[in-house]
Amino acid sequence: MANMRFFATAAKGTESLVAQELTAIGAQKVRPTPGGVHFEGGWETLYRANLWLRTANRVLMPIAEFPCPTPEALYENARNVRWRDWMTVDTTFAIDCNCRDSQISHSHYAALKIKDAIVDQFRDNTGRRPNVDRRRPSLQINAHIAKDRCVLSLDASGDRLHLRGYRRQATDAPLRETLAAAIVELVAWDNEGMFIDPMCGSGTIIIEATLRAMNHAPGLLRCGAGSSGQVGFGFQRWRNFDRKLWVRLTDEARAEVREKIPGRILGYDISRPAIRVASENAKIAGLEKHLRFMRGDALKLSPRGHRGVIVCNLPYGERTGEVEELKSLYSGLGDVLKQRCAGYTAYLFTGNLKLAKWIGLRTAKRFTLYNGPIECRLLKYELF
Repeated sequence: MANMRFFATAAKGTESLVAQELTAIGAQKVRPTPGGVHFEGGWETLYRANLWLRTANRVLMPIAEFPCPTPEALYENARNVRWRDWMTVDTTFAIDCNCRDSQISHSHYAALKIKDAIVDQFRDNTGRRPNVDRRRPSLQINAHIAKDRCVLSLDASGDRLHLRGYRRQATDAPLRETLAAAIVELVAWDNEGMFIDPMCGSGTIIIEATLRAMNHAPGLLRCGAGSSGQVGFGFQRWRNFDRKLWVRLTDEARAEVREKIPGRILGYDISRPAIRVASENAKIAGLEKHLRFMRGDALKLSPRGHRGVIVCNLPYGERTGEVEELKSLYSGLGDVLKQRCAGYTAYLFTGNLKLAKWIGLRTAKRFTLYNGPIECRLLKYELF
């Protein structure tokens, strides 16, 4: 069987990380581009991508591409797609559409035209029409319209991949799991020594670091226990879903989970409610035996040993505090790192570069990432 084309969507700044992950799972013709990564493979590659990717947002399977300079052209070309290859008249569906730099600028209107095209094709051929189900469709269709061209794709992920399933509660301004995973990938902890987040909030960075250290596929958290039939991904509702293949891949992934981590993973927060939330999230993920959350003030941090990494997401002054109030936090944390953390490497994530100057340390490296629309930096400090 010839390879199929796929596309993993990614937050700006993480495309190269997603490409590395795809290469690691055996994807072919991996090609990063702004907003995501093109790749090729068979059904196994598609299933593995959803199961193992830590930093991607969604995995899409393009099925058609055509010009759409007008709503009429969009309708006619969408109607010419062989929808019976992917659905029946009893298949529920929904359409997610985004438009840019095109004559068609209203995404909701474009989605309605594509919906009409699908419904009319089935009505003409069978006398019946498939139904739309926006909440839990059997087939989620993605339409991307740019420069008067439309790419129609099947959404293999269903819910966004950052929705691992463990974060039932969150504190103020939490990081998405995929962004936290990107930070962890850039930190590249070797699983030795200490991994410390002194301002852990709801524990997302700590939990993602633990999943990576244990070689725990993040998609397993959406699959339920054992080889159950729980539906965690969009492709599991497709008419050609290969359940036998999926069970084999998830069983193999469970067998690859490491039982022990050589190093220690610790999360601190000054807020008792935050520690309760983080601990509950870790328990839901089944990781409570492999990490530890404790109440502690980041400005009183004094880690044991002389080897490890300190990673945290600092408040930006956008949602969790005013800039003037945060200057003392940034400068105080810089003093703590300099005076008490020799031998460690610190990675501080912030969306406020002016505040970052108050840390008062020379950066060894800077990584640009985006937290939604906010341009951020992951700042690396070698501590001597």
